[in-house]
Amino acid sequence: MPRILISTGEVSGDVQGALLVRALRHLRPDVELLAIGGERMAQAGATLLANTTHLGSIGLVEHLPLIWPTLRLLHRIRRTLAAHPPDVVVLIDYVGFNLPLAQMCKPWGCPLIYYIAPQEWVWPTAHTRRIVALIDQVLAVFPQEAEYYQKVGVPCVEWVGHPLVDDLATAESRAQARQTLGIAPTQKMVALLPASRRQEFRYLWPVLAQTAHRLHQHHPELEFWLPLALPQYREYVEPEIRKYNLRVHVVTEPARRVIAAADLALAKSGTVNLETALLDVPQVVIYRVSPVTAWLARHVLRFHIPFMSPVNLVVMREIIPELLQDQAEPQRLTQLALTYLHNPAPMRQQYQELRQALGAPGAAQRAAQAILAHCSAPITKQSGSEALN
Repeated sequence: MPRILISTGEVSGDVQGALLVRALRHLRPDVELLAIGGERMAQAGATLLANTTHLGSIGLVEHLPLIWPTLRLLHRIRRTLAAHPPDVVVLIDYVGFNLPLAQMCKPWGCPLIYYIAPQEWVWPTAHTRRIVALIDQVLAVFPQEAEYYQKVGVPCVEWVGHPLVDDLATAESRAQARQTLGIAPTQKMVALLPASRRQEFRYLWPVLAQTAHRLHQHHPELEFWLPLALPQYREYVEPEIRKYNLRVHVVTEPARRVIAAADLALAKSGTVNLETALLDVPQVVIYRVSPVTAWLARHVLRFHIPFMSPVNLVVMREIIPELLQDQAEPQRLTQLALTYLHNPAPMRQQYQELRQALGAPGAAQRAAQAILAHCSAPITKQSGSEALN
């Protein structure tokens, strides 16, 4: 019976991990699946070794408080698995934890597979060399991702397509979502989607709250819905709601249902942008990190990328507007929100190009097949030193 470890963090990774768990179970019902992730993976049929949905972070300064908890978790995982290592280790995103985990697992000799790898193809970092040295196979969800990792020397790379294509094929329609939420068919509604990570929530929610206040002044009939990624985020939400006297429905409903029911989404940059586009809902993207992290990124790391949102990165042009750091302020966001509330058609038309670029249905199944192939016939790879030469 094959024993597979799947590791990810934060809510979006947990969602992708759950899709993979189901696909693996479908193809190989006897497989033993161990998970470092969240409740969605556990509900899909994996044995949860640790819940990491609270450990995700973006930014240099923001990650500092998480270093010690991450090291403690790695130590615990090593003790748990050392006596009976997995046959295959699958890493999903979550580079700050998953690369140290790969280093830890390397001596066990099990194949190491990266599924939804770090976006080095957008902005290469030192992670690339470590991935080449450690990883046996990359299962890429974007074509540009596959091209990049082939070029830099990962021994085996396969483009499987994006699992959201399948996942959203059976999503609720706008009418179904509105009926479930109790929203009238003609009611105008805006979804507020600040973050799944705690640090992101801190910087993005105040901007969205002020924008909701301004939009309500323009359109008093507007409704706002805020689906919480984690219930404990409610404490961050309530001060601004009271301050601006906002009419916001704060819910623990799935974010996807709220998005499907919306006329517009104001969202942080991330996988949620792909979900929103595949649900055919117009959106405006914002993103902010701490001023210290922003300064270091600009002046020390020389951080520069063409776009932040995966929607724009996949097609390498602006389909959805992005407001980053200093530009992510309420007045500008309000103006863009009003534009797409009044005229959503142009953005929806451009979503067609994105759908074609995400690949054919069956991504999770193709990924599962590639992973299970290692259980009976592991690939032969170059050593880390050979791959880097």
